[in-house]
Amino acid sequence: MRICFAVCEYNPFHNGHLYHINKIKNEVKPDCLAIIMSGNFTQRGEIAILDKYTRASHAILAGADVVFELPTVFATGNAEIFSKGAVNLAKQFKGDHTLCFGTESATKDSLITTATVLINETKEFKLLYKEELKSGVTSIKAKVNALSKMNIENVDCNLLKSPNNILGIEYTKAILSSKSTLDIYPIIREGAGYNDDTLYKGISSASAIRNAISEGKLKKTKNCLPSFVYNDLPKSLPTCDDLIFYSILKSSKQELKEIIDCTEGLENRIKALSKTSDNLEELKDKLKTKRYTYTRISRILLSSMLGINESLIRKCLNDDLYIKVLAIKQEKTSLLSEFSKITDTPIITRKKDADILVGVAKTCFEKDVFANDVYGFATKQKTNEYEMKIV
Repeated sequence: MRICFAVCEYNPFHNGHLYHINKIKNEVKPDCLAIIMSGNFTQRGEIAILDKYTRASHAILAGADVVFELPTVFATGNAEIFSKGAVNLAKQFKGDHTLCFGTESATKDSLITTATVLINETKEFKLLYKEELKSGVTSIKAKVNALSKMNIENVDCNLLKSPNNILGIEYTKAILSSKSTLDIYPIIREGAGYNDDTLYKGISSASAIRNAISEGKLKKTKNCLPSFVYNDLPKSLPTCDDLIFYSILKSSKQELKEIIDCTEGLENRIKALSKTSDNLEELKDKLKTKRYTYTRISRILLSSMLGINESLIRKCLNDDLYIKVLAIKQEKTSLLSEFSKITDTPIITRKKDADILVGVAKTCFEKDVFANDVYGFATKQKTNEYEMKIV
C-alpha cells in the first residue's frame, strides 16, 4: 500500500484545500490519502475555529481516506517542531510513502538543496547567523540574510521568505536528517497567499475567512468554502484568551522560561507586562518586537496554558508515540487492519487502545486529552477524546 500523507490544519477547510486534495489524487494517485491534522489548537498559537473531529470529517467529505491527529505538543510548536512531529508520525508506517504539502514557489530539487545546506551548517554560516541575530531580527530572517551573504550555488534564499515554503524546507530537513524513505511532493498553492487577508470568491486564505467571521461577515465566506464546511461554521470565533491570561498570572518565571522559544529573559517581560495589561491582546501587543513576532508570542502563551515545555517536546520527538485516528471514510475502514501490518506503533481508535500507552507516549496523549477538555470548556461543545468518526 502506497500512502500519501498531507499535513494540514484546515482552520477551516476551504476551496484551496480542496484543490490540494484533488491534485494529490489526480497526480500522485496514492492507494491511501492520509491527512495529518492539528487538533484543537494551531501553530499560530490560537484555538481552532472548529473542533478537530468536525474538521477531520470535512477532510473525509472532501476526498481524504483517513485523518490522523498531529499531537498537541507538535501542532502548537514552531515550524521546525511542527514539521518534525508530522514526519515522525508519517515514518511510523513501513514502506515507500510520500509527504505532500503546499508551497508558494518551491520545487522538489530546490527544497532538497536548501534543506541540505541548512542541515550541514558550516562555521561561516553559524557566524553570519549569530551576527544577524544580534541585529534583533527573527531566526528565519537571520537565516535568509546569512545564506544571502554566502552566495551558495543552487540555494534559493527566497524559499525562506514565505510560510509554506519554510514549512516545506522543515519537512525536507526532518526527512533527510532522519534518513527516512519518505518522498516529498510539493504542490504550488493556487489563489490567495497564506497571510492574504482579502476575501476572494474562489480561493481565499483561512486567515481571510477567520477575519471575515470575526467581523460578523460569515455570509461573505460562502463562495470560499465547500457547503459542508460553511454549514458548520460558527457565527463568531471561539476564544480562550482569559484561560491563557490566567495561566500567565499563575505561572512562575521559571515555568515560562522552560517553554520553547521563550529566551533572552522574555519570561521577565511577560510577567511584568501581564500586570499592566487588561487582556491577552494588549499583552501580546506590548510583548511584540522585531525578534518576537505576534505568532511566536502567541505560541509561547498558549504553551503556558497547555503546560507544554521544551523538555516534553524534546522527549516526544525522540520517542515512538501513537497514531490517533480522528476520522476515516466509511468504505475504507479496512485500512485500519492494513495499517496494523505496516506499523508497530499503537493505533488509537477507542479508549481501550489509549490505555496501553506508557511513558512519554502516555504523557503526550494526556496533553491531547487536556487540550480537548480545554477546548470543550471554552466552546461549550464537548467531544470525546477517544472516539473515531466514521464518515
